[in-house]
Amino acid sequence: MVSVTIADKAFQKLIAKRARIFLGLACYLSECKSNDKIMIRPFLGQLLSQSMQIEELLDAYDAGNSCRWCSFRSLTATMKLFSDVSYELLHIQHSLPAYRLLPIDRDFVKATEEALEFTGDILSRAAKQMVARAEHLGLTIPQGSLRKKSYTEELPAGRLPHDCGTRRIETVSETVTLLATAFLNLAAESKDVRAASQAKPQEYASYVLGSISEEKLRSLELRFHNLQSLYDTYVSGTEAEDLDTDLPVLRGHISVVFHLLKTATSFAHYYERHVNKELCDSPTRFEPLVKAKELLGVLMNYSVTSISMYIDCAEHLCQRMLKRYAEVGRVEVSVPPYRGFHVRPSTMISKLVQHYGSEIRMQMDEEIYDASSPLELFRANEKINAQKRRWLASEIVHLKLVQELEQAGQSNIDPVVRSVVLMLAERGKLILYEQPLQLPEEPTGKEGTLLEKVIHEITRLLAMGKIDVDAKLTTTFIGDKRVLADIELLAESGYGEDNFGNNVPLPEKLMYLRR
Repeated sequence: MVSVTIADKAFQKLIAKRARIFLGLACYLSECKSNDKIMIRPFLGQLLSQSMQIEELLDAYDAGNSCRWCSFRSLTATMKLFSDVSYELLHIQHSLPAYRLLPIDRDFVKATEEALEFTGDILSRAAKQMVARAEHLGLTIPQGSLRKKSYTEELPAGRLPHDCGTRRIETVSETVTLLATAFLNLAAESKDVRAASQAKPQEYASYVLGSISEEKLRSLELRFHNLQSLYDTYVSGTEAEDLDTDLPVLRGHISVVFHLLKTATSFAHYYERHVNKELCDSPTRFEPLVKAKELLGVLMNYSVTSISMYIDCAEHLCQRMLKRYAEVGRVEVSVPPYRGFHVRPSTMISKLVQHYGSEIRMQMDEEIYDASSPLELFRANEKINAQKRRWLASEIVHLKLVQELEQAGQSNIDPVVRSVVLMLAERGKLILYEQPLQLPEEPTGKEGTLLEKVIHEITRLLAMGKIDVDAKLTTTFIGDKRVLADIELLAESGYGEDNFGNNVPLPEKLMYLRR
């Protein structure tokens, strides 16, 4: 397909006609002395709509690659993005009374006002540059055509009565647990954003280009939007909101995090796409519209920090909600085949339990362990290893392996131990972690029959971690059935490792354990 170049005069005429309202808004904006007149939703909504239309038209003609028009296109994009993010900030500001947010360790109202001051100043400076650039391009700037009364926002106090009939749902407990669990999973997926809230100013740029890039923030934003939609579809207007007053509180936190993520995504997008970008037709008399340091400061100190704080307090809210509706049960699962409850399986189980915030106990024989503590689970290895030693000794006796070797004339302890170990491995009773197997240099020194010496020596190898046994041991977990279901799934997946301790993939439902 042959590309046809449009004449600049024809393109100028097109933009002059289509951008008339947009340039009128920019002119009005450039003349405003206070952000109070522009930081209102009717004005920002119109500015967003017009800048979006003009940006799309400019892109259709590749204005971003034209030396004459690329600056005009860049200014249009800036006004679109910051009118959009300003609208989001105003939405947050106006919605705060209805969100019923839990208290956090900052003045969120003041922080939102400061963020609005930042975006308003950028819009004002962008408008001034837009007017100057439009005049340079020979575009007519409409004067006095803006109806100021159309862009005021007088809001009477109060809200409409909630007199629609409520919808019935099957069980409140299922609804609560579904939403609370979904939020906890998203909280786990937000680990990088929450960690970034602790970053130092000199680390901001590396975080934005790494763990909290536009791509990652946009993905998380979409997931919170989906959760909000899930609530509005299945919970809003139902009797569940009357029966559990924590549900509207959770809805408020889902929404504020979603809208904060939208602001964060916009800030990150501008930093990645526009900051420090040289434009060939940019007038040298203008300073950069947005300074990287200031933009990163608002992104990290306002958006990211507030997201982290509201996820933290809503996470605790969800855990309390789940506890209220806990259905206690018990499940018997296999003991981790590789070295029992060593670091990896113990850490995964405790992380799983802490994720839900429920009380889960592990019972082995008559001993009870707190499943939320890895150190508690480590203690269970004493019983597991004792059971493995007993099982190993009984197998050696039952299979009469030593007797066979004695009858064959073998009586030297080392060769007999090696032979017994190999015969057990061939029968699938034992796992070798060291090949060739090195026996301890010091002899056992144990008195007794050859059978007793062999059993003692092989249990030494077990204690040293040179071998292990598949004794099919089990343990029991007791607590909330929903948490037990994940523990059972984790056990079926080998606790995230194979028989040799190598890392293996987890099911999608348990991916929060890898984050």
